[in-house]
Order: sequence, then C-alpha cells, then structure tokens
Amino acid sequence: MSISSNVARPQAHSLPVMHCLHSFPRLPRVFSIVFIAAVVSQSAVVAQTNWISAEAGKTDFQLHPAKPVDPSLVLGNESCVKCHAPEITVWKATPHAKTFDQLHRQPEAKQIAAKLGLRSIKHSGRCVACHYTQQSAPGESPHVIAGVSCESCHGEAKHWVDVHHDYGGPNISRLAESAGHKADRIAKSVAAGMRNPVNAYLVAQSCLRCHTTADEELVNVGGHSAGSLDFEFVSWSQGTIRHNFVASEGRSNATRSNEKLRVMFVAGMIAELEASLRATAVATEKATFGITSAQRASRATKRIQSVAQKVDEPILSEILEVVASVKLKLNNQDQLTQAADRVAKLGFRFAEKNDGTNLSALDPFVPKGRK
Repeated sequence: MSISSNVARPQAHSLPVMHCLHSFPRLPRVFSIVFIAAVVSQSAVVAQTNWISAEAGKTDFQLHPAKPVDPSLVLGNESCVKCHAPEITVWKATPHAKTFDQLHRQPEAKQIAAKLGLRSIKHSGRCVACHYTQQSAPGESPHVIAGVSCESCHGEAKHWVDVHHDYGGPNISRLAESAGHKADRIAKSVAAGMRNPVNAYLVAQSCLRCHTTADEELVNVGGHSAGSLDFEFVSWSQGTIRHNFVASEGRSNATRSNEKLRVMFVAGMIAELEASLRATAVATEKATFGITSAQRASRATKRIQSVAQKVDEPILSEILEVVASVKLKLNNQDQLTQAADRVAKLGFRFAEKNDGTNLSALDPFVPKGRK
C-alpha cells in the first residue's frame, strides 16, 4: 500500500501560482512554520545528495550533488563582491541573509530545537545545513559566517572561483571573452562544483535541497514543517532574491526572458519531484513526514503529466516512466533513491537542451506574481 493512500488528509491550502491550471493538483498543508527553508540532518544528507555524473551533449559534466557546503572549501561573500557587488547588495536585504541574526531568536525555532534536544541552533549540523553558511580554516572547527549565502546556492567556491573569473587571459574582460572560451569556462566551473544558473536545473536543485525536508525526526518529533509546500521556482527566485546583473554589467537587475522562465517553470517541477522522492526514500513510518513527502512527489508527478500534455518534450515522458516504475511506500529507500538519481539526470538534460522556444503553450501558466 502506498504511503499516501487511506490516510486522513489535512486541510487543503491554495497554491496561487497554479490557480489557472486546474490539472495541476494541490498539496494539503500539514504545518505552517515561519522557517524560510527546511533543515537537513546529517543522517538524511546521504539520501538527499547521492547524485550523479552526467553527460550533456558532447561535453562531460561531472555534476555535484546539491548538498550542504564543505566549510573547508567556503571562501565567503568577500570572494564574490569584487565582481558581484550589486548582487551582494540585493542579498543583504533578503530573508536568506537576515536569517543569520534572526532565526535563532524565533520562538518556533527554539521550540523545535528543544524538542530535539539541540543546545544551539547556530551550531547544530541539522540546522546549519540549510539556514547558515559555515567556514573553517585548517585545524579549526567550523564556524557560522553568514545566513544562506552565495555558496549555499552556487556551491563552495574554493575549487571553481579561479576558473569562473578567468576570461581567457589577464587582459581579457568578460565582454571580450570568446564564445568558445566561455562555454569551456562554464563547463569547467560546473565540473569543479559550481551550480551555475546557465543550467536552471542546477539552481532549482539548490533551492529544493532546503525547501524540501529530508529528515523524518525533524518533522515527526521536532514539529518542523515538511518543507516549503508552496515553493515554486519561478515566483520564488525571480522576486525578492532575484540578482540578475551580469548581462548589464551591474547596471540593472534584469528579468528573465519568457523562454528562460518557461524552462525554469518546468525545471522547478522536476527538481521538486527529485527532492520529494529523496525525502520519501527515508520515510520509515506512516506519519506526517512520510505522508507529506509522498503526496508532494505525487503532486509534482501530476504537474509534469499536465505539462507533457501541453508541449512536445520527450524528456518529460522519460521522467514519467521513471516515476511509474517505483512505488511511493515506506522503507523503499534504494528504489526511490535510484529513481531520484535518474530524474536528476533527466532534469539536468532538459534544462541543458531546451531553450524554451517549444514551451510557449505554458505561458498562461507561468506565474506572474513574485515572492
């Protein structure tokens, strides 16, 4: 029997981003916690981040899992600000940055920590993994240096930052960089661990790593939410936290093209499916965590089915075949994790291959509102 069958359904909540597409099902709300992101325990990290090496076209991208950053490889925002000062300015005004000073003071956070016997929110691995950025020097213990920061989403920078800003020589600017060198630079950066937004799926994975909770005890015992159940990639990434200054050389925070938004819309659904499969994979009891994770995976599947009926994209059919081959049931970690791995490969390939021109039928459904 599946986890989500024959159970009492919590009261349904509205997902305004999908209000105009009746065939995109909605998910019941289980908890309403003010946390801005879900938290991942050390025991659940393996389930959520056992990921892939993928091949895209003729280039081998050695992709890295969306996982908590390695403190020893974190350089901090100072390594970004020289080239990305406008982006840092935007970031400082977001909940991602403000969590550094605010989260550990929130009553809800204190209650969850008390239920789990955690003495410090800022020093507990299962809280830090999503809500903070840690750094450590050789021989020193990790310490928190920021809230959710650049490297939380784009990957710890030590191994890729030099490649990222090498435009072909000491006297060559980004604007003068050749197309061939740019493609090679991005590929090498991704291979070194950067989650570059040139592939929307990489960034969507970073979001869903924390906006989906893959920690059964945290939810069932601690009372944490089972993730941001109303998360939608376009509306959440293109509002308060949007920091798209590169094309204008820092002069304006540009909106994405319709084509790019279409790709992001679908990539977000696929990433939510992947993350929900990983969460369901670690469920061991029929309780809030397992039920909600399975229902969220089912919802993501139905949304992808709806998209597949509206556009010509064979990769979506492949994803649906993967999901149809497994059951959303308790203690099914191996099969569900393998399915999530396959979905991840296909999600990366979708975002790498699809430029959005064949997705125009989705325009009425891509959300216009922004978080």
